[in-house]
Amino acid sequence: MGIETSDDAGVYRLNDEQAMVMTVDFITPPVDDPFLFGQIAAANSLSDVYAMGGKPLACMNLVGFPSDKLGMDILDGIIAGALHKITEAGAVLVGGHTVEDEEPKFGLSVTGMVHPEKIWRNVGAQPGDQLILTKPLGSGVLFNANLKQWVSQEALQECLEHLVVLNKTAAEVASGFEIHAATDITGFGLAGHCLNMARGSGVTLKITVADLPVMREALEMYVKGMSTGANLANRRKVEKYTRYEKTLTRFQQELTLDPQTSGGLLFSVAGTQAESLLTALHLAGVTSAKIIGSVLPSMENIALHFA
Repeated sequence: MGIETSDDAGVYRLNDEQAMVMTVDFITPPVDDPFLFGQIAAANSLSDVYAMGGKPLACMNLVGFPSDKLGMDILDGIIAGALHKITEAGAVLVGGHTVEDEEPKFGLSVTGMVHPEKIWRNVGAQPGDQLILTKPLGSGVLFNANLKQWVSQEALQECLEHLVVLNKTAAEVASGFEIHAATDITGFGLAGHCLNMARGSGVTLKITVADLPVMREALEMYVKGMSTGANLANRRKVEKYTRYEKTLTRFQQELTLDPQTSGGLLFSVAGTQAESLLTALHLAGVTSAKIIGSVLPSMENIALHFA
């Protein structure tokens, strides 16, 4: 599997029992704390392996660092945070590469394994499926608003707690159910990643905005006038194929376009198993997971319907 359907990772079959899952990602710091930055960046990078149904095995650091401006203790903190999450994932850190850069950047190249017959793709959703999202939306606007000190410490702390959570448990729980398609929600926002799933599967996704899990104060930040640098580009990507009901406010629409860092997994699961999967996720501690919509037969020129 390569780039044909914008899947979350590449997959290379080794034999009838094993396939390698390969991905790479890095981000700029959403927070000042080095250890926390490393945790978020690592969770973000590892997520793509989980989105393919795989298990991370080995990671390599990717570092851009202004050594003339920041001390090595900062870099040590970033890598320590990443190693904490890599170890939690059951993977190992085997090396990496560092270059001089004007601002810090950090991420991972991750190699994992998956059975060739158990790969999840972002295509394959079927009419009758239900859609489950495992993490709340809103990290993009909250981080921008925090720069202006608009966000309460309580809301920011809750946001960060969501971002450092690995998608490991959600993926392990879902592996016992009939998952027809899966992806993780990152920079293109919920709408962008849903568009890839809908068009690649030849279906229409209907999403109930009132059912979306949303981070505390995220909608409030849009109402106050905050946005992100990615929202407009994300809207342009999806608007040709998307219908927003007139009852939805502009601010509710913006939440569907909000770029996520270390976002949740989106599952298209057989409709008869959706409630059971949701219950299993909640029992396993993935308490933010919600059923957010359903999969319909393809509607002409409408891949996404937000109601």
